Amino acid sequence: MLTRNRLLVALSGLVALSLAGPAAAQAPIKIGELNSYKVFPAFLEPYKKGWELAVEEVNAAGGVLGRKIEIVSRDDNGNPGDAVRAAEELLSREGVAFLIGTFPSHVGLAVADFAKQRKVLFIAAEPLSDKIVWDSGNPYTFRLRTSTYMQTAMLIPDAVKLAKKRWAIVYPNYEYGQSATAAFKKLLSAKQPGVEFVTEQATPLGKIDAGAVVQALADAKPDAIFSSLFGPDLAKFVREGQQRGVFKGVEVFNLLAGEPEYLDPLKDESPDGWYVTGYPWSEIKTPEHTKFLAAYQAKYKDYPRLGSVVGYATVMSAVEAIKKAGSLDQDKLIAAMSGLTLLTPFGMIEYRPLDHQSTMGAYVGRIGVKDGKGYMKDWRFVDGKDALPPDAEVRKLRPAN
Repeated sequence: MLTRNRLLVALSGLVALSLAGPAAAQAPIKIGELNSYKVFPAFLEPYKKGWELAVEEVNAAGGVLGRKIEIVSRDDNGNPGDAVRAAEELLSREGVAFLIGTFPSHVGLAVADFAKQRKVLFIAAEPLSDKIVWDSGNPYTFRLRTSTYMQTAMLIPDAVKLAKKRWAIVYPNYEYGQSATAAFKKLLSAKQPGVEFVTEQATPLGKIDAGAVVQALADAKPDAIFSSLFGPDLAKFVREGQQRGVFKGVEVFNLLAGEPEYLDPLKDESPDGWYVTGYPWSEIKTPEHTKFLAAYQAKYKDYPRLGSVVGYATVMSAVEAIKKAGSLDQDKLIAAMSGLTLLTPFGMIEYRPLDHQSTMGAYVGRIGVKDGKGYMKDWRFVDGKDALPPDAEVRKLRPAN
């Protein structure tokens, strides 16, 4: 009787395992995402739509490793301390496999350092800081978006062609703006010896005193202006500068200003003729972008912004890494990310083993105005791999891991 009872217990245990097994196997793969949704909604609302579209497509196709994916998202309030706390919560409480996201450079750098300490993969979606892959680079952090240096380098050929001698510089006074300014001065001076930088206006992020900045530019009488302002700061700068006529007869270069997120609010006030990096979404006819555009418009009844592309490509990068690794083991994921290639709406990219920077490119052109809206004209696509410094220089910049 005792033997029979033991047999029944054993059989019931096997039945329980057989019932629980498939359910456990089907548990979704959780990926932790954090970003500054409240602070930078113009970029990050479309970004979220982009990653939601990617999740929907991946899961409709059967998921990855036989499991669906689930994004567990947190708002980091644009604050490094909050971001690190959110990252810890995602790992410890939510049990996510690894981390993706972040927007401002100082937040991205904080999460990159956290990932290094915790030895967990972090795919930095948007922070443009050069430090994240160079000076402060670490084995666990990979960056998707075209970096500050890369986007600045893409504008240099046009700046050199104009042969302007007296340049003024305006930038948000934190890591991204400082990096952009340093890269522009270095690259332009190398190509055009004797160039002068007659004034530099460093503005608090999100708190520009546009009147004072524009007056300082007017007093300096530059031939050209290089700006890395974006978002509400950019809009205030544009409007104040146009009202005071400071841009008349002056060539202006601005990183990011050709992105719909920042052009749309300006409408017919968009600064015609500025040299910019951006996203001419309606004119890109490549098969990969056409497919993305159709899917995005079908789902949201709206056109994508640059953030939409970044959000979509970030999740697709995470999925391809899991596929390549065949596992959620951190060492295997890190190995999979190094040299990972995938097709994005901007074409094929690679996460370089050298510095963990992706070769995602960007569109370079000028701002035009038609039908009461700003748009990008005379644009061209620049492959990210063609806008990076020589490998030997990168090796000097990036610490040995």
